[in-house]
Amino acid sequence: MKHRLLTLGLAAVLAASTMAAIAATPLPKVRVLATGGTIAGAQASATDYGYKSGAYDVNTLLKAVPNLDKLAVITGEQVANIGSQDMNDEIWLKLAKRTNEVLKSPDVDAVLITHGTDTLEETSYFLTLVVKSDKPVVMVGSMRPATAISADGPGNIYNGVAIAVDPRARGKGALVCLNDEFHYARNVTKTDTTSVQTFKSLLRGAAGQAHTGKIDWWEPMDRKVGNATEFSVEGLTKLPRVDIIYAHANMSPDLIEAAVKNGAQGLVVAGVGDGNMTTPALDALVKAAKAGVVVVRSTRLPMGITLRNNEINDDKMGFVASGELTPPKSRVLLQLALTKTKDVAKIQKMFEIY
Repeated sequence: MKHRLLTLGLAAVLAASTMAAIAATPLPKVRVLATGGTIAGAQASATDYGYKSGAYDVNTLLKAVPNLDKLAVITGEQVANIGSQDMNDEIWLKLAKRTNEVLKSPDVDAVLITHGTDTLEETSYFLTLVVKSDKPVVMVGSMRPATAISADGPGNIYNGVAIAVDPRARGKGALVCLNDEFHYARNVTKTDTTSVQTFKSLLRGAAGQAHTGKIDWWEPMDRKVGNATEFSVEGLTKLPRVDIIYAHANMSPDLIEAAVKNGAQGLVVAGVGDGNMTTPALDALVKAAKAGVVVVRSTRLPMGITLRNNEINDDKMGFVASGELTPPKSRVLLQLALTKTKDVAKIQKMFEIY
């Protein structure tokens, strides 16, 4: 009996020691960079469907998330305060440079970025290619404004921070977290105008699940991100102009010719089927390519791969095939590619490895 009591006493001491050690372990430090969007939006009234994006600042957003301080030491700053439909190259560069600067600090373990959902997939892919740190970068948004009944923003922020402090998130590029799932920036797209289930990785599936801070990883990433890419925003003050042209029945070459005339260095065609278009439009693109404009064929379809030399002879016409990348993602990659080269063969290779 005496031996059993001693054993129980020792176990209690060890348990108390373990709990004390856990309590003494410093929490990771997460910097939140806010850019506005629906997640910071406010309705005019409880019954008004419309709302104003970016009505609340970063500190107000963070205070609305229960138990966030149990996950990490959180600090925040406002980089921009816009609806993401107004996102532009200047803010991209500002955000990327600030993210790189923050992640260099030994006092920051990860970055969380709040962003509107309309262009979240593009911003996240841009950051995946230019952020030069293995520390986690997680982007969150919401489909309902902060004042809505059952607002989804606080839950997305909580799960986003939980992912950001997960050691397995290191070196993955930017991750996008909404509605209890998270995705690699390269793969994710917005699929529904209003549903909270809008973000999907249609070809490859989600990277994992985030449920009340519990993280499960599913899909690995096999493309180069972050430090492994050749891209950098250091010294960049602007990005090359790249326009997206949407293909349709009876498509005219006029918009292609106008884009080239107005200074587009690259064109992405959201083609029909496997990146196809009308003969007049195709002829205009061949002319543009011969004049030094880099042409990328993508597809307007929600799923599928735009194959090289399928239906259209890319080798002969001097085009790039986008592969898995959607038109918006193709535009992001082409903008960065044009900061390095206008060689079509080299750019095609970039579309295969990023």
